[in-house]
Amino acid sequence: MPPGTRDDPAEGVTWLRVGRQYRAPLLVRQFPPEVPFGFLGRVLTTTESVELRIEAHRIPSPRALEIIHGARAVAEAELASGTAGSETSALEVERETAERFGREVARRNQELWKVGLAWVAFGTSRPQVEGVRARLVERLAAFGFRVRSPRYEVRATLTPPALDAGESRPAGYWQTLPTDGVAALFPFVDESIVEPGGVLLGLALSDASPVFIDRWAQASYSWGIFGTTGSGKTFTAALTLLRTRWMRPEASTIVLDPLGEFAGLVRRLGGTVISIAGAAPGRLNPLDPATTAGDRAEKSARVAAMFRALFPSLTDEEAATLDSAIHRLYARGPTVPLLGDLADEVGRGTSASPRLVTLLEIFRTGSLCHVNGPTTVTTDSTLVGVDLTGVPDEHLPFHLSYVLDWAYGRLTRSAGPKLVVVDEAHLLVRHEATAEFLDRVVRHVRHYNAGLLLLSQSPEDFLGRSSGRAVLRNLYATAFLRLPEISEGARSFFGLTGAEGEWLPKARLPRDTGYSESLWRIGELHLPLAIVASTPEYELLAGSLGRPDRAEPTTPRTGDL
Repeated sequence: MPPGTRDDPAEGVTWLRVGRQYRAPLLVRQFPPEVPFGFLGRVLTTTESVELRIEAHRIPSPRALEIIHGARAVAEAELASGTAGSETSALEVERETAERFGREVARRNQELWKVGLAWVAFGTSRPQVEGVRARLVERLAAFGFRVRSPRYEVRATLTPPALDAGESRPAGYWQTLPTDGVAALFPFVDESIVEPGGVLLGLALSDASPVFIDRWAQASYSWGIFGTTGSGKTFTAALTLLRTRWMRPEASTIVLDPLGEFAGLVRRLGGTVISIAGAAPGRLNPLDPATTAGDRAEKSARVAAMFRALFPSLTDEEAATLDSAIHRLYARGPTVPLLGDLADEVGRGTSASPRLVTLLEIFRTGSLCHVNGPTTVTTDSTLVGVDLTGVPDEHLPFHLSYVLDWAYGRLTRSAGPKLVVVDEAHLLVRHEATAEFLDRVVRHVRHYNAGLLLLSQSPEDFLGRSSGRAVLRNLYATAFLRLPEISEGARSFFGLTGAEGEWLPKARLPRDTGYSESLWRIGELHLPLAIVASTPEYELLAGSLGRPDRAEPTTPRTGDL
């Protein structure tokens, strides 16, 4: 075509037209302190024409060290001058960062790169391309990027790169980044996990790629799921349980169910439900040494922990008296003692504590008299739910502790893979004694080819005790659904970035989207996943989950509950 036609390149103040296509670039003025996870997938949307142009040139190590040492010297000089004012904290971070990268470059663990960056919006008209660029600016600003539109420098920004990076570029085009920073800008890294024989956890929020994990192929078989009410915690656990049984039909599963939400599902899958509230026919004797394979010394220690959960107001003297009575009872007999026998042992002698005797009367004539008797529960089912519906709130930690002890005993006696689901697990970490018992169970169940799935509303309940933190450290996978807030301590403990901590209170809920948004911490990976169910899975779970005392069980969309 002759010169001057519409197909000739034309440069405006902030755009370049090539043929019928307009291009509007952006340059980076300042990076955020942290690059949030999955930011490229949210910036480079599939609904608009936007691209990120990257060219990278490695800086030789001697020159890289010069740059780092120079940056450190400038920061130290400004700090020493005392005129930094509000910039003091930023300069301290710059100095510490320079020190750290200097060591990493010297050790050849990192390199410095001269990186050219340009975000480019595309459109078929000036209003359209300006709109695409404006929305791109908003998305980048949300992640902490400060950008600018080059004025009268668009052609210089979009010129194809030369091999030696010698072409003239506008200010803000070139950035100096370490290796990790460069890697974070490339969207070609697949962090999804597909383990043979694993269960589907969810779909990556960035690209909908599936993530499959095989629990029994890891160093620890235990997981945790944390989320506020309505975030989809129960549904996620039930979906995991369902898929585990499909993939491992030989696996044995026990569900400790304080709220009775899993009872319908257990029955639907052909399992056995044990109810242990006052009017229920089933009973587990908390003192039965069968749970420790007859090891009476180990059993006495567990019983002492149970009573500290039941009577948190025990004085040191009363706790010592009770502990001594428990040890005497297992030393003298009977072979299978009952709670009434323990009350008799405590009441013997003139030194008996009147208050302690009164407390133990609850097993004779009080609300826990139904527990005073031999174990009547017998089942060979590979799926067992222990329904604690109807148990008073103040008694739940006690019941959970001895039921967990009973479940642990079953784990040690059976072969094959095994899973124990513990709902409302925070009830066990409220008290140091039961928290320590839970910690021992989590650490030791792998020896019996078993794992725990702990459900709780917040990880903060665990972080307040050393034994609770030990429990969290021994979970291979930890899922965070919507949480009201993330404390600085929780961010540090789990290694969450600032962006992750800010995102979790905003994670979308199933009642709004039909699925749960979650962040999974799997080994060293942090994966944002959507918890979704197929139609048959959803129909099965939606019709089975929920408390039996609800007049009208909710029927949510996929991922709700």
